[in-house]
Amino acid sequence: MRVNFTVNGRPQEADDVWEGESLLYVLRERLGLPGSKNACEQGECGSCTVRLDGVPVCSCLVAAGQVEGREVVTVEGLADFAKQRAEHSGACGTGACGSADGKTGTSLQEAHGWSARPADGVSDSQTGEGTELSPIQQAFIDAGAVQCGFCTPGLLVAADEMLERNPSPSDEDIREALSGNLCRCTGYEKILDAVRLAAARQERQGLQEGVA
Repeated sequence: MRVNFTVNGRPQEADDVWEGESLLYVLRERLGLPGSKNACEQGECGSCTVRLDGVPVCSCLVAAGQVEGREVVTVEGLADFAKQRAEHSGACGTGACGSADGKTGTSLQEAHGWSARPADGVSDSQTGEGTELSPIQQAFIDAGAVQCGFCTPGLLVAADEMLERNPSPSDEDIREALSGNLCRCTGYEKILDAVRLAAARQERQGLQEGVA
């Protein structure tokens, strides 16, 4: 069967999708978006988390046929999604709104070629410092929360969604939101620090915009 859906704001089409094929497989193997990680394939680790119509889901548990006509945001489109959300002050909840330059979302080609891009023209993609990332991505780098990186995409998508609906989360809120995402490296404290940092920056930015 053919599945038509939107990924990171751009219409996509997948042909010859078989009945049991997962959204995760379509994203990674058919569309070439490897950000969503294939780990447990049982919906327990959260490494494959994406947003489906704005809701975080384990893409390994979603049949590809279920996404017909729906909108998916992966970690590859997270920075663009967050940028559009900020520009539209939350009016673009799905991330599919057009940007000021008339483009819509992140193209598949752009997502394939994504790399950390320094704002000052000085390449430093090893650390990510000075690059154009979403607030939660930058906070993960600044807090040292990126460990082996395998769980990071799912954590980023889940944390970004939580901060969208709850800008001032308590530690309990953060733990609850990330409870479906497992990290096997070490502890979770730096991950919690990163989410706290992103929330604090988000709150400070909101206060500054309120004063301006």
